[in-house]
Amino acid sequence: MNPRLDFFGNALAAKVMRHINSAGRAVTDSGLPHTTQELVKIRASQINGCGFCTDMHVKDAAAAGETPVRLHLVAAWREASVFTEAERAALELTEQGTRIADAAGGVDDDVWANAAKHYDEDQLVALVSLIAVINAYNRINVINQQPAGDYRPGQFG
Repeated sequence: MNPRLDFFGNALAAKVMRHINSAGRAVTDSGLPHTTQELVKIRASQINGCGFCTDMHVKDAAAAGETPVRLHLVAAWREASVFTEAERAALELTEQGTRIADAAGGVDDDVWANAAKHYDEDQLVALVSLIAVINAYNRINVINQQPAGDYRPGQFG
């Protein structure tokens, strides 16, 4: 499989990605736990069918010490006992925030309230921003048919 465009070699793509990457760095440097960040990125990428991002974030999480059991159970987090209540709240918010078009009312108030029980205002800003950023990456990679499987942990810094 070959990508439709060379997003890594195109000057305009580089400008666009620089801004998305900057937003991503702001979230990475926030007070939102790194483990939660990786789980959110993996779950949104699974929902969106983005193999490139799923490959990247599973490998990055594993390199950071995430267990294989938790990585294998992200897609079935509701039935898994290996996630904290805070992680579960973040995963639910991720699902509803990613599937906005499927949920007539957007994110349910009870889902938001549950997330707000576990995260302070800055962490919620980071979480909402992360959901938006990973969805942007997913859409670029899915539309472009960016191949998955060759990512090496830390490849992009």
